[in-house]
Amino acid sequence: MAILIGILEQGFIFAIMALGIYISYKILNFPDLSVDGTFPLGAAVSTALVSLGINPWVCLLSAILAGVIAGTITGILHVKFKIKDLLSGILVMTGLYSVNYRIVGAPNKFLMTEASVFNSIKESSSFFQYRYLIILFLILVFVKVLLDLYLRTKSGFLLKSVGDNEGLVITLAKNPGSVKILGLAISNGLVSLSGALFCQRAMQFDISSGTGTMVMGLAAVIIGTTVFKKLSFMKITTGVILGMIIYKACITIAISLGLQSSDTKMVVTILFLVTMILNNLTKSKGGSIHA
Repeated sequence: MAILIGILEQGFIFAIMALGIYISYKILNFPDLSVDGTFPLGAAVSTALVSLGINPWVCLLSAILAGVIAGTITGILHVKFKIKDLLSGILVMTGLYSVNYRIVGAPNKFLMTEASVFNSIKESSSFFQYRYLIILFLILVFVKVLLDLYLRTKSGFLLKSVGDNEGLVITLAKNPGSVKILGLAISNGLVSLSGALFCQRAMQFDISSGTGTMVMGLAAVIIGTTVFKKLSFMKITTGVILGMIIYKACITIAISLGLQSSDTKMVVTILFLVTMILNNLTKSKGGSIHA
């Protein structure tokens, strides 16, 4: 039971990050490596503000704003200054390493005595032992519903169109560049929120916590969109969330089978490769049937 709860907690935290990467990778078709910097950015902002005694919920909102700014910068570099998408992300990710260090003032910091959003459930409550799971689930559902509602708006329609057909956006008298910037801002805002929640759950900040964020998120997105794509009743965002939970379960199972925690990155790499291969095989079969 403890293992299952741990998988779900990690899955809920990183599912928010995966939803952000779903926007950049699947909708915008933008390989945004800046997420490896915006994940710890959210953690850094949360750490700094919580340490000052600011309400932890306000810290989450501030983390989202910081991520939105970072994503906007990535978008401006690409759209306004014509820097390639991959390089734009790398530049922002690299710059954020120094920014995150400056915000916290150290590469690591523990927050054992500080408040967190998980203190919202009192110790006297019968739900106290499940407080992390409950609050993370509620935040994830809120984010997912909000994202689903947004994607049904006119702005959301333009966002979904710009990755596949920029010409359609232009015919609607809209600037596809501005839509891309908006999409990257939303994407990195979600990633930063995930980083802030991870920090408040672990009660510590680690400047290297964002390493591999892109790979992890892509794996979850591909698992979710490949495994559950035939379920017409299920929204893609739900599939992405389930993809992250499956991903985290695979990592946990691998470690429980005897692998060292230091092998986690190797397990992540192998799982990602398997996911990509299966995804490509599925596309090939689909293409053959169509042909």
